[in-house]
Amino acid sequence: MAFSAIFSQKSFTCFSSFPHTLRRTNPLLPPSVRVVRAAAEPEAAAAKTEAAQSGGSAQPAEAAAKPKKPVYSMKKGQIVRVDKEKYLNSVNYLSVGHPPYYKGLDYIYEDRGEVLDLRIFDTGEYALVAWVGIPTAPAWLPTDMLIMSDSLKYERM
Repeated sequence: MAFSAIFSQKSFTCFSSFPHTLRRTNPLLPPSVRVVRAAAEPEAAAAKTEAAQSGGSAQPAEAAAKPKKPVYSMKKGQIVRVDKEKYLNSVNYLSVGHPPYYKGLDYIYEDRGEVLDLRIFDTGEYALVAWVGIPTAPAWLPTDMLIMSDSLKYERM
């Protein structure tokens, strides 16, 4: 904190020593940018004044309505595998367009994958899974088709 205070004092004195003749006076250059308030700000101010005039206090109700943290079924860093039967019967597999029992995807059933991120979308809870040692991009998969590992120790099937 002391460093930033000293730095700001020095930078203030440094900039104050510049002459003010460096302003643009060339008519060929475009004019300076002027900051204009957004249209939503007067509406918010009008809503506050209406609430104050009506005698109601809208601020405590708004402050109390914080968005709740989502509760996930697993956590980041969890080691997972994909359930083969659920994946082969899912929309995710059909959208890829592979032939039935395609052998190129066997690594998602046999090798370990790590959960990088969790999100709740309109269609349910999804996990971003990256496979360790496999040079492929991570994939968003529904958490209901993932098999969680209890420990970080890994044995290939």
